[in-house]
Amino acid sequence: MATEEANLGGWSTVKPVTEEVKEICIEEKPEIEKTTAINFKDYIPLLYKSQTVNGTNYLVKAVNPTSYCHLNRAVPILRLYFDEAADHRAHLRLSLPSIMSLIAAVRLESDHGWEREIEVLVFLHWLAHAASYRVVSQAFDIPRTSVYNIVHRMSKAIMGIMRRVICFPTGDDLEAVGAGFAQLAGSPAFSRAVGAIDGCHIRIKPPANNSHCYFNRKLFHSIQLQAITDHRGKFLDVFVGYPGSVHDARVLRNSPVYAGSLYPPAGKCILGDGGYPCLSAPICLITPYREPVQNPVQARFNSKHSRARNIVERAFGMLKTRWRCIFFKALEVSPAFVPEVVACCAVLHNLALVNGDIVEPEDEEDLDDGLPDPHNLEARVGEHVRENLAAAVSAPNIPVPALHEHDYL
Repeated sequence: MATEEANLGGWSTVKPVTEEVKEICIEEKPEIEKTTAINFKDYIPLLYKSQTVNGTNYLVKAVNPTSYCHLNRAVPILRLYFDEAADHRAHLRLSLPSIMSLIAAVRLESDHGWEREIEVLVFLHWLAHAASYRVVSQAFDIPRTSVYNIVHRMSKAIMGIMRRVICFPTGDDLEAVGAGFAQLAGSPAFSRAVGAIDGCHIRIKPPANNSHCYFNRKLFHSIQLQAITDHRGKFLDVFVGYPGSVHDARVLRNSPVYAGSLYPPAGKCILGDGGYPCLSAPICLITPYREPVQNPVQARFNSKHSRARNIVERAFGMLKTRWRCIFFKALEVSPAFVPEVVACCAVLHNLALVNGDIVEPEDEEDLDDGLPDPHNLEARVGEHVRENLAAAVSAPNIPVPALHEHDYL
């Protein structure tokens, strides 16, 4: 006993189970089966280790499965997770349905027990607080190297489901997106719009090499996130990683959606701010008229365009509010890892929206349209499409009685 007291907080050596430990294991068997979702036919404790921290914790090796089952009820974050009435968003930034949806999405057929749940909780805690690996290791009572491995393993798992969660709509879903943009704009002419595109800057620590390339016009180091959203603020496409000094139009030209003409489909368009070129090909991207406008038709079009396009600004605002520890200070990770972290945040944003887990943006993304790219020779090739759309916006939606009072030859 003196040896164990001297090693307070650390694990004892592995020893054969005692009668006392066997009784504890039998007593805890129903709870372990419930937590691990495994029905143990043979449940024979063999070896154990003990730890004295806020009581005594046991790590027991039993037959079937031949692995350690460790339920440390002293860890507050685990008590929170298993409490269905708790406010999970305050600590993990996602509701319990969203967390369960994520666990189901990343779970593999080879997974067993509650290992994946714990890894998801570790990753979400790290993401929600932008905490160091050391702080997270203390919160979960696991080694710091394990936290590092879990964070990188979970980010890879979430990236593996990204194309299922962030994808372009088709068929009836595409028509629903168009109807949504028409409602946002307050004009049926905008049913042709099936997305809104914009970019935002993600703060990073100045890289050791070529840091000047990451210094943006807002006077901080960043990488860029380009995103296309639907009428609800759900991400349809994300492209992240270009240095902050690169112009939005250049990021677009180097993105897969532009190079591969992936979206929108023929006959549809996406909406962008004045920092982008007005295009009809290789993708149809419609921007507002430059101020000052020349006539009421252009002014009316710009007003409707702004109302519809603002949804992408709102999506960035929701993203930054949910993961404010990630987006409102420089990320304390390697610049090479930042794009993966940001993409994971976008995936979790979509999962949350699907589960009705919506946060109101506390800080709207600034509406700075930016300056047009002076080297962009394609900036006006979509003007004829914009002219037609502007004319449709100003056309009367109902028949004008005065036009039916005369016969026309």
